[in-house]
Amino acid sequence: MDDGPYFFLSHAPAGLGAGGPDPDLWVGRLFDDLCRGVAELTALPDGTPAGFMDRGPRPGTGWSEELGRSLASCRVFVPLLSPRYFASERCGKQWYAFAQRAIRHRAATDRPSDAIVPALWVPVPNRQLPLSAAQLDFDHRGLGERYATDGLYGLIKLRLLADEYQRAVHHLARHIVGAARATRVGPGRPPDARTLPSAFGAAPGPRPLRVTVAAPTLGELPAGRYGAYYGESPLDWNPYHPATRRPLALIAEDIVGSLNYRPTVASFDEEHPADGPQAPARPEILLVDRWVLRDERRRARLAALDAADRPWIGVVVPWNRADPQSRAATDELAARTAAALPFRTHHGRAACRTAARGVESLDAFEELLPQVVEAAAQQYLRHAPAHPPEGRARGARPRLTGPMGTTPEPGRRGTAPYRPLGRAPDVEDTDDNQP
Repeated sequence: MDDGPYFFLSHAPAGLGAGGPDPDLWVGRLFDDLCRGVAELTALPDGTPAGFMDRGPRPGTGWSEELGRSLASCRVFVPLLSPRYFASERCGKQWYAFAQRAIRHRAATDRPSDAIVPALWVPVPNRQLPLSAAQLDFDHRGLGERYATDGLYGLIKLRLLADEYQRAVHHLARHIVGAARATRVGPGRPPDARTLPSAFGAAPGPRPLRVTVAAPTLGELPAGRYGAYYGESPLDWNPYHPATRRPLALIAEDIVGSLNYRPTVASFDEEHPADGPQAPARPEILLVDRWVLRDERRRARLAALDAADRPWIGVVVPWNRADPQSRAATDELAARTAAALPFRTHHGRAACRTAARGVESLDAFEELLPQVVEAAAQQYLRHAPAHPPEGRARGARPRLTGPMGTTPEPGRRGTAPYRPLGRAPDVEDTDDNQP
């Protein structure tokens, strides 16, 4: 990990001009200034790069090997935010790849990571932010009022604001160094850009998704079953213990959130039996502990759900090959899974069939879950009701709904007034607050 760059600067390359100046000239200058700032604030060994900048794809090529290695080994991820950035699938994939390292760190330590340090290239309205960016706890006003209102592009272009630019770069370098010292996110495998999803999703705004857990509690385990994987609630189930310290539902919630969904988590015990087709309210991911299939009541409910026509519910059956009990009972538990979930284990996409048959490691879970989420979301869009909202008068002009069939409520994201990223929600945009 010490061989990688201190920070990774992710930005959306400008459109290539025909024989004109380098369109990313100003981003390159910012990168050089940040590298000098970080080097001055640290004791990096000779030859260790302070940063890596994505120079953008060359014609006919994808990610370079150097880019993949840098993304898998950098200490801090610095997205250079702009409306163009959030419209870039390339940038969304880079964000997602680093976010998975941060999620793995939190799963192993049960402590959050602040290793994503955003920088404003151009101020972005809050309504344009994906969930991954909206949830970052970073106050851009600390880098200067003109930076918060104009962004680094506005500062770097005007000589009169040279001092403001230098101040913003210095403070940004300090944030990068502070984040690297506070959290040591472990290295990952160089990601494959061809298979990575984007952290920004395919539609503007976070989309709802439910994560449901079917697992026993500590007090209702099968005879002789180890209790280290369970708790007082089904939501405490942690099949990949001791490698992870967080319940699987929370790890899934983090992964789903990194795909620009707004997840809610619930227990399968709170659900009504699946007694037939019904209109979906949202896509859903059902996490099933194979040991719960020894309980006849839950097994019957899971079988009923499998038989019902609800393709917008993706099923994932995690288990731990390092768990000696699960390994010893593999044949029995696999047979119970196939008997209770015959449709899920034999139909649908290859990734969905694999997920339903059993996911034996956290690495495999992290790889398969986004594919199951994508399949469930597509099925939801295919089966969701397409009719006017209830209560609308006949002949009245319809209200546009969001990508998941929801209409934003007044005052919620999607209808909020313009506010630059980082502006505190309780600060009113009045003339008194303008620079």
